[in-house]
Amino acid sequence: MTHKMRTRLRCARSLAAWALFAVLPATAGGLTYHVADRVRLDGDVRWDYLSFDVAHHRLFITRGDHVDVFDVATKKVVGTIPDTHGVHGVALAPELDRGFTSNGQDNAVTVFELSTLKVLAKVPVGERPDAIVYDPSTKQVFTANAKGQSLTPVDATTLQAGSAIPLAGKPEFAVVDGKGLLFVNIEDKNAIAAVDTKSLRVTRTYDLASACEEPAGLAIDRQSQRLWATCHNQAMVAVDFGNGGRILQSVQTGRGSDAAAFDDKARLAFSSNGDGTLTVVGEDSPNKFSVWQMVNTMIGARTMALDPETHSIYLVTGELDPTPPADPKQAPGRPRFKPGTFTIVVVSP
Repeated sequence: MTHKMRTRLRCARSLAAWALFAVLPATAGGLTYHVADRVRLDGDVRWDYLSFDVAHHRLFITRGDHVDVFDVATKKVVGTIPDTHGVHGVALAPELDRGFTSNGQDNAVTVFELSTLKVLAKVPVGERPDAIVYDPSTKQVFTANAKGQSLTPVDATTLQAGSAIPLAGKPEFAVVDGKGLLFVNIEDKNAIAAVDTKSLRVTRTYDLASACEEPAGLAIDRQSQRLWATCHNQAMVAVDFGNGGRILQSVQTGRGSDAAAFDDKARLAFSSNGDGTLTVVGEDSPNKFSVWQMVNTMIGARTMALDPETHSIYLVTGELDPTPPADPKQAPGRPRFKPGTFTIVVVSP
């Protein structure tokens, strides 16, 4: 897709969304993804999860002690959520005009207005909140507390935190089905916990040990009642939560995946991998899947966010620094990046 075509697409969002909805389900197998753009941003090369705001066409990028708000049309940072120490993720509640950040070092959630980006409050939660997700069916936000091995529910309207929901291990990413169920990876137990967001208790645990080691990323296909978990053994696992958590299949991904996404209209699942690849998975026949494409991105681009209207995927990373660190014990096993090279990578069909 050319730059001119992308510009026209953004100028006619509603028409484009209708056209893509009509075409993609029948032709998804013919889509080819490629790196369409790279945008350099100022600041340190630090990040974790990304979130996409469909209504305002903005990308929320967590950057350690603040969140950058990036306008995908103008390709500029248009705002900042400050004072979010150790921030991991951002959850959005569009109908309430609110956003929520999980601040891992503060053990808190920062609440802000989506329309103005004005900070409204800070709410204490559990120990080292990591992933964060909004459940529209109960209007609650849930933080996945890595150190506390729990979930903390926060009422998104009153901003009151409830009692922690204990988990059997370390939670990683979480998703909701919009009907009262939350699913969260239990990374150190090779499992997914299913949580009732109304009764606030774990109702089931799905064992992934036969196919998945240390589940990290998690995405949901609500239509087919499937979960897609990306795992540290270079696997992406399809789990049928409508049928007791049965593992349908595992496909191979790149190394170092830390996020998953599912495109409802294109009917494709994605794994963003730290080895500099994006794995695209499609359905060949009912409950039979395969890797349809491996897109070369950039080393370190391990997390992502999907724009469901344009079907573009946004990843971030930096340029590798080949010089050895001054301290050989510094961040062993993690890539080092050149200062001033923080980059948004846009992958489009």
